Amino acid sequence: MGPDTVVHLSDTDIEIIDILSDVGLKSGEARVLVVLFKGYDLTSRELERISDLRQPEVSIAINQLIKRSWVYVTSHITEKKGRPVKVYSLQRSIDEILDQIKGEIEGDYRRKIEVIERVRVMVREAKETE
Repeated sequence: MGPDTVVHLSDTDIEIIDILSDVGLKSGEARVLVVLFKGYDLTSRELERISDLRQPEVSIAINQLIKRSWVYVTSHITEKKGRPVKVYSLQRSIDEILDQIKGEIEGDYRRKIEVIERVRVMVREAKETE
C-alpha cells in the first residue's frame, strides 16, 4: 500500500473492534486486526495512522498478534538508505482467526460451567454432612 492510499476505520469497523474487545481481545489488538482485515500489507506507521494508536500501542498489539500466529512480518528494502521497513500482513484468513476466537470463548464458557457444577456438588455434599 502506498502512502497516498486513504484507509480509515468506518463505523462498521469500530463496531467490530468493540465486539472483539467485548469477547476478550485487547483494544489495541482489535484495532490493528480490523485494519489488517482490510487486506493490505502495512507498515507500523501506516497501522498507527489508520488505527489511531500510538507507536508503543501498535508495537504491543503487533507482538501479541504475531504470538497468536495471526500476523507475520516481512522486511521491505526501501530506496532510501537505512534499515528495511517492516511490513505486517495477516497470516491466517479472517475466518480462521474468528474460529480461533470462538473456540477460546467456548472453552472459557465450558470451564465456567464446570466450575458452577462443581459448586453445586460441593453445596449438596456440605448439606449432607451437616
